[in-house]
Amino acid sequence: MKFKSINTVKLTLFIGLSLLDVGNVSYGAFRSVKSSPQRNENTVTNTFVDPIENDDSLGTKIVNFGMKLLGTPYVTAGCSKNGFDCSGFVYYVYNNFKIKVPRSSSQFENFGKEIPIADVKKGDILLFLSPTRNVIGHLGIVTNPKGMESDFIHATSGREMQVVTTSLKKPGYTRRFVKAIRVL
Repeated sequence: MKFKSINTVKLTLFIGLSLLDVGNVSYGAFRSVKSSPQRNENTVTNTFVDPIENDDSLGTKIVNFGMKLLGTPYVTAGCSKNGFDCSGFVYYVYNNFKIKVPRSSSQFENFGKEIPIADVKKGDILLFLSPTRNVIGHLGIVTNPKGMESDFIHATSGREMQVVTTSLKKPGYTRRFVKAIRVL
């Protein structure tokens, strides 16, 4: 029996999956990105994210990008480097990687794939109830996955009024935690 080389298998997978890519919609290992700074800003290409290399590489890049925004002020309805609300922060970070997510925290309730908190990875999103109502009212991005002791980065309207990292084990967040979702 003759075995194909790993590069042949990867190429075959790449070609097969590229046929699924329609209208710049992301399927599995593909995502739409700008191809280079020299091209028109609206030009997009498909970049293959090799799952064999590192499943967490995109999650790590998302976290690293978000960490560069630590200390950015909290601004109601903010969605720029001038200031963020919680969903504006998540939207801005994911949009940097051409990953479409909702702009409003309440729209995350039925978005993405729910995952057990024990299985979270860097870049997954944590959803929380509003402090005053029984609806999704806050969210953040997992930076250090440790189940119910995971750390996450978020724009808080609390005492700090800025982008911060917090532990899920902090009682105010543990009590309001609803679920973890994966969109990668």
